[in-house]
Amino acid sequence: MPLEAAPDPIAARVSDLNRRYRHHGAISVLGQALADVQVGRITLVSSFGAESVVLLHMISVLDRTTPVLFIDTEMLFPETLAYQSEVSKKLGLTDVRILRANREYMRQRDPDAMLHLPDPDACCALRKIEPLQRALAGFEAWITGRKRYQGGARAALEFFENDAGRRIKVNPLAHWDKADVQDYITNNRLPRHPLAGPRLPSLGCVPCTGSVSTGEPDRAGRWRGREKTECGIHFSKGHPMRGLTGARVSR
Repeated sequence: MPLEAAPDPIAARVSDLNRRYRHHGAISVLGQALADVQVGRITLVSSFGAESVVLLHMISVLDRTTPVLFIDTEMLFPETLAYQSEVSKKLGLTDVRILRANREYMRQRDPDAMLHLPDPDACCALRKIEPLQRALAGFEAWITGRKRYQGGARAALEFFENDAGRRIKVNPLAHWDKADVQDYITNNRLPRHPLAGPRLPSLGCVPCTGSVSTGEPDRAGRWRGREKTECGIHFSKGHPMRGLTGARVSR
């Protein structure tokens, strides 16, 4: 008789966490994620983008020693780098870790910093996915700022996800809409990203970020004119939400 596959312990933990915290609010879910033994050692991954300050502020209130991972692709807007420094200091975050691509990988695979033109997936793999996967190796869970209202593959987000059988992903703001985010920033008098606004509601790397028109989704300006809608750091059932055709991801 064929052997039955062993049950996935992370899937079981995720199912139980979603059952237990289904009716909780964002700050409660985040607080429980930081303390629940089922979640384990956890970090916040933040882009320090247009809406990032919400979770960063919540972390500063709950536990400002929580590790925060910031991926510097070396193609970000200067305003994003300045904002990252400003917000970290203002909120008193004590463990912000800046991640960058391996220098040798960069020299071999993108010596002219032009890889994003022929192969944006490979560029994201080099500059985002590989540094993040190395940094996440020491954690059992990570926190993201993804929300259902952002659409696409995010439309059915749960508070807790199985991240490809490797760790747990926590989405405390999954059920928030755009008004919730803006109200939180206003009510807590938090600094806003200097570039964020109706025309640039979603910010990433300079060459892959464009403006949006009225009525378009917030992320419509990202990778404008391509099928690509995600950088690839978020996985669904073990696969990147946008395939990394031709790109190799170090483990």
